[in-house]
Amino acid sequence: MDQTKIGRFIAQERKRKNLTQKQLAELLGISDKTISKWERGNGFPEVSLLLPLCRQLDISLNELLTGERVSEEEYRKKAEENMVNLVREAQESKKKIILSAMVAGLTIIAAVPMFVIAGTIQMENWIRVLLIVIGIFVVTGGIAIACILDREAGAFECPECGERFVPDMKAYVMGPHTFTKRKLVCPNCGAHKYCKHVLTR
Repeated sequence: MDQTKIGRFIAQERKRKNLTQKQLAELLGISDKTISKWERGNGFPEVSLLLPLCRQLDISLNELLTGERVSEEEYRKKAEENMVNLVREAQESKKKIILSAMVAGLTIIAAVPMFVIAGTIQMENWIRVLLIVIGIFVVTGGIAIACILDREAGAFECPECGERFVPDMKAYVMGPHTFTKRKLVCPNCGAHKYCKHVLTR
C-alpha cells in the first residue's frame, strides 16, 4: 500500500466533504493529530476505523486502500490488487522476522567458539585479546542487524487505541520485550504499554 497516496486521497475527500481535520476527527472519535498523520502518509487507520472513515468520506474501502476513486469496471481488479499487496506485505514482514532470528542464531554460533577458545586454550595474550575483540564485534554487529530487520518487519500495535506504528531505533532497542510484544510509547495516544508486533502496517 502506498501510504502517501492514500493520505493525499483522504485529504482530498475530506476537503470535498467540506470537513476540517478536527471535524472529521470528532466524527471518528479520534484526535485531529491522527488525521493529520494519515494525510501526511505517516500512518494508516486502524482496522476498526476503516469502515467509519469510508462512511464519513462516502468512499468504498477498496477506494481507500487504492488511494483513488475507482470505476465499476476497475473495482474488482483493484480489490484483487489490494488483497495481493496486503498478503505480500505480511509475507515480506514474516521473512524479515525469520531472517532476524537466523542472524541472531548465527551470531551466537560464530561468537561463542571464539570466547571459549580465548578462555580455554593456551596462546599468546595478543591472540586472546584479538579473539575476544572479534567475538564482541561479531555479537554487536549481529544484534544490530537482527534489530534493524525485526523493527522494519510490520509494525507495533498500541493496545489502548489500536494505532500501528514503527518506533524509532532508540525506543525499539531500549524497550523491554517478550517474543511478540515490546513496551513502547504510542505516538497517537501516548500510552506506555506492551505493543503487539503485527505483520502489516
